[in-house]
Amino acid sequence: MPAETFDAIIVGAGQAGPAIAARCSKEGLRAAIIERSHFGGTCVNVGCVPTKTLVASARAIHVARRGAEFGFDAGVVRVDMARVKARKDGIVGGARQGVEAWMRSLARSEVIEGEARFVDALTLEVTGGTGSGNRRLTAPRIFLNVGARSMRPDLPGIDSVPTLDNVSILQLDQVPDHLVIVGGSYIGLEFAQMMRRFGAEVTVVERAAHLLPREDADVSEGIRAILENEGVHFALASDCISLARDGARIAVGAACGAERPVIVGSHVLLAVGRRPNTDGLGLDHAGVQTDERGYITVDDQCRTSAEGIWAVGDCNGRGAFTHTAWNDHEIVVANLFDHDARRISDRIACYALFIDPALGRVGMNEAQARASGHRLLGATMPMRHVGRAREAGETQGFMKVLVDADSQLLLGAAILGMHGDEVVHGLLDLMAARQPYTVIARSVPIHPTVSELLPTLLQQLRPLDAGSDRA
Repeated sequence: MPAETFDAIIVGAGQAGPAIAARCSKEGLRAAIIERSHFGGTCVNVGCVPTKTLVASARAIHVARRGAEFGFDAGVVRVDMARVKARKDGIVGGARQGVEAWMRSLARSEVIEGEARFVDALTLEVTGGTGSGNRRLTAPRIFLNVGARSMRPDLPGIDSVPTLDNVSILQLDQVPDHLVIVGGSYIGLEFAQMMRRFGAEVTVVERAAHLLPREDADVSEGIRAILENEGVHFALASDCISLARDGARIAVGAACGAERPVIVGSHVLLAVGRRPNTDGLGLDHAGVQTDERGYITVDDQCRTSAEGIWAVGDCNGRGAFTHTAWNDHEIVVANLFDHDARRISDRIACYALFIDPALGRVGMNEAQARASGHRLLGATMPMRHVGRAREAGETQGFMKVLVDADSQLLLGAAILGMHGDEVVHGLLDLMAARQPYTVIARSVPIHPTVSELLPTLLQQLRPLDAGSDRA
């Protein structure tokens, strides 16, 4: 089968792939865009867009139930999960159609639906799509944006019971009676609060002794307190997790030993991590190296071990977020077309946990900052000191900052509280500009806002004792 020649091939229409395709089109390159499933990738179809749409519905329901606090009576709040799902599906469908329409509108570009696999260094075979059957394509530039999927853990009894993952749970049109979530990390906790607000009983089973091991203990405990306050149950330090049928329900064993606790639920969600979608690409035929987990090994500019092949987004293991995937695209096009040597190592770690109230995180946590050898300044402030939070009845959580005492540069921050995912960007911008904390400490912010307390917080910086996890 002769190979059709393009100037560029983009495999996967997630966050980074379409933007690279658009830039190739702008540069006059003939590009092939290969997508095997849904345009928009994880974020649009089974990640950010659907989950944050559901989070918004869950928050509206939660606030309605709190009507008495705000001076009104909403009566009995009844959740119609089918309508909640329909709203989510409509927003997802619109976003997906927008990405597909964008890709099909690009000049000098061809959208090809199907499964791509390398047959040699710069040649891909596309199978299983609609249209003219199998095709072979070749190009001097190939960009892999194939994403990741939910990991299925090797648990005793897992194949004997039905389970949900982050994709299938989005298809529920009825609220679970009792949802047991295996995994106390970011995805699991967002679904825990969401489903609790919809009316499910929720239990989170986690192997570790505390939630979110990458976070400091005070942040982890603050998140747990928020969720427990809404009725989410936790089984931590569950060292021997197993699954078994219990009539029409599912029994989840949560620890070892004769006295092992068993949690019986109606549904089980597996939320124990992600794995890259690289196993069917035939990467060995192209000389593209992967690590022991299957992530494609890349350099600081997203280049793989094979000449002419780049890997962007979740599949390269250098970031697990939509914003890092977008930045991967920026790095690639800057180096290829703008003579701008942007690098992965230039970006500052940042992310959010979208429970309500949210956690916004930038830079190092305290354990990392201590290990770095910096002399540290730190400060914390409970959200109950924030006037805007008191007025809104949203006083859970706290703000925390870490500063290098010598350079006065911000090292990291955690904002767990009202608008924490937005407020933290002021600190991220300060870090990106490499300016001292005094720039914000001496600023005059708008009142009344949550962000107006950042200068006050920074003015309270004190040396951190070597044995303490608080300022």
